Amino acid sequence: EAHLVESGGGLVQAGGSLRLSCAASGFSFNDYTIYWFRQAPGKEREGVSCISSTGDLSYYADSVKGRFTISSDNAKKTVYLQMNGLTPEDTAVYYCAADPWACSDSVHSIAPSAMVYWGQGTQITVSS
Repeated sequence: EAHLVESGGGLVQAGGSLRLSCAASGFSFNDYTIYWFRQAPGKEREGVSCISSTGDLSYYADSVKGRFTISSDNAKKTVYLQMNGLTPEDTAVYYCAADPWACSDSVHSIAPSAMVYWGQGTQITVSS
């Protein structure tokens, strides 16, 4: 059975940093693109970043470009999201998800329904 488990969420002050982890199991990690989505209260779930199955391509939504960095450790089947310069607008539940199709620069507009596997989410709260 496929599982994605996020960790690393929490409460942080504006300007601070957090690193999220997404640990995968139960499916062929090397065949999937991994995404980070987020959903703020009252808003739709939106794509934040994605990384290719080989780890050599990554894309970001404009709202996080230059502040967030996605990376992967295929040996550990884990994807990370380093988040710097956090603002209250980054407050949301963050989810990782897997999709067998290629990562692209349209990450912000990709449909959540396209994802095959989802994690349970982790809350990020940024205080002002």
